[in-house]
Amino acid sequence: MSVAYKDQLYAELKKQHNQNGTLFEDPEFPATDSSIYYKDLPDVIRFVEWKRPGVSLCHSRNSFLRENVVWYQADSEICENPRLFVEGVSSHDLNQGSMGNCWMVAACASLALRPKLWEKVIPDWKEQEWDSNYGGIFHFRFWIFGQWTDVVIDDRLPTINGQLIYCQSKQNNEFWSALLEKAYAKLFGSYQSLDGGNATDAVVDFTGAVAETIDLKPYRTDNQEKLFDNLVKVWEHNGIINASIDVSDYSRTEEGLVRGHAYSVTDVKRVDLDNRLRAYFNSETIPLIRLRNPWGKAEWIGAWSDSSEEWSKVDDTEKANLGITVADDGEFWMSFTDWCKNFDEVDICHLMNTSVVSIHKNWNEEAHFGKWTQNSDPLLNRSGGCTNHMETFLQNPQYLFDVTKESDEVLISLQQKDRRIYRKEGQGDNLSIGFTIVKVEVNRKYRLHNLETLKIMHGFTYINARTVFKRIELPQGRYVVIPTTYEPFIEGEFMLRLYTDVDSGCRELLKDKPQPKCWTPLCGYPQVVTHIYVDRAEIGQQDQAEGINPYVIISCEDQSVKSTTKNTLTPVFEFSAIFYRKKVAEPITVQLWSDDQGSDKFLGEVLLPGMPDDNSSRWYWLKNKGSKKADNMPSIIALRLVTSNELTAL
Repeated sequence: MSVAYKDQLYAELKKQHNQNGTLFEDPEFPATDSSIYYKDLPDVIRFVEWKRPGVSLCHSRNSFLRENVVWYQADSEICENPRLFVEGVSSHDLNQGSMGNCWMVAACASLALRPKLWEKVIPDWKEQEWDSNYGGIFHFRFWIFGQWTDVVIDDRLPTINGQLIYCQSKQNNEFWSALLEKAYAKLFGSYQSLDGGNATDAVVDFTGAVAETIDLKPYRTDNQEKLFDNLVKVWEHNGIINASIDVSDYSRTEEGLVRGHAYSVTDVKRVDLDNRLRAYFNSETIPLIRLRNPWGKAEWIGAWSDSSEEWSKVDDTEKANLGITVADDGEFWMSFTDWCKNFDEVDICHLMNTSVVSIHKNWNEEAHFGKWTQNSDPLLNRSGGCTNHMETFLQNPQYLFDVTKESDEVLISLQQKDRRIYRKEGQGDNLSIGFTIVKVEVNRKYRLHNLETLKIMHGFTYINARTVFKRIELPQGRYVVIPTTYEPFIEGEFMLRLYTDVDSGCRELLKDKPQPKCWTPLCGYPQVVTHIYVDRAEIGQQDQAEGINPYVIISCEDQSVKSTTKNTLTPVFEFSAIFYRKKVAEPITVQLWSDDQGSDKFLGEVLLPGMPDDNSSRWYWLKNKGSKKADNMPSIIALRLVTSNELTAL
């Protein structure tokens, strides 16, 4: 399902103009200078003419009869016989034009390689072709901040001397790319708003993918094989890849690459060589990557470029057998090693498979929408900044999730709402954002108020990107992810997406402490909060039976939590729990057991008073229980205990 942008319904508008014998003129994105530039209008703007692509077909007013259709040739047309597509969609269709939006064009080129993707962005494309139902109206769909959005436009395009000034196809009568660009510009208020950006952002808007940016500098000497295998996997699963070189002056390197330019990756291939080629290249395989320049020119001229010595050693038959094509078309091959050396960043857009029925790995997805908002009350403030501001950091939104497997790969994407539309107001820059992952107590239900007792698993380097991403392997346990801006008291909207192998139960933590109930006067209300952390244990010699598998149970009032089982005599548990306690005088029990297939062995226990302001961290001798509770057991355990009578202290 999609929502109509500006409440403009494509089918209704087209029907209306077909019936009236008129061509649609979009009042929400008029053919005026303001739709091109929002500031610093250049002198050339006075030469701009808005033209429709070609021959227009107009119905007689108030007539539904096909024979009453009238053809006419308008003065404001770009060409004859306009088409949405000429011989299908190809990454070779696109040329950038005069706007600095190579990032968007690179995304379009990547989109063109995936029919199932562009068919979603360009819906009902056969019905939108120039035919007897032409009404000067088109529509495109974009995935905007978690919602597919249908954008309607008219087909008046800005030209100078009859030539399109922005994105255009190589075939002068093909207009899918120019119309797509216009719809995208409408979303952000003007064509000028598309000047400068990130190809990954556009790909996400075209697909709903999860974006990941990888710095290539560390791969110039090490781990290239692992990175290449990852890119092959992304490519084979229909992911989209773009690469760029730092510096935005658009100067060329000695090998023909353009700095500050976004290149779309159009193939990733490990080429198996035959015996003759193995001898020549001294290798059984060669990892190659193919790229396309949105300018449609300025190709790589180094090794494996179109006219390189390397390709001269491979005859046409061998190229065909390898599935390789080489042509002077703005597309070129590079060795993966050269690619890592010459490019600075690679942007990967993962199309996450969340289908239950699939031959490929499927992910469990959790998506949450939130806001950073200011409030003078610390318990209500939700804009606390990063960990540089510890006094306010935990006032940010918090999201709890569980890793229920022994370990799990977790993918986290934080995307802020696009601010490009605010450029004309001088406020279009992205906020600097990031997130922190904290391992918390296994039974935590309420918001964090103190980090001293917890473990930070990941802290982000903050950047002013629309999306930040982290792939991390986490051991079994409960975690809280805290999305933040770099500075406190900055407001904005965000979308947090989390992917795990199995259901993570991800949810926002909204409450700070237990809430009084109608039965609280009878049953009582918590007086103190206690955090207990079990670090490790050492199994005594008398308990060192073969096959010992120790685990911990922590009990407090009517609650108990159990750790995972360890197969060692010196188990490291790193296991914690939190309890909101009504009976302050009742001790907390920590027991050590050994899993013995249903007949578990008791290894000892510790009774902890946990009185208010009782903060301790030390080793304890385990005791026996029952009538022998005064007897020492041979094992010891390391515990940390923190108790406070302020329920929002932890």
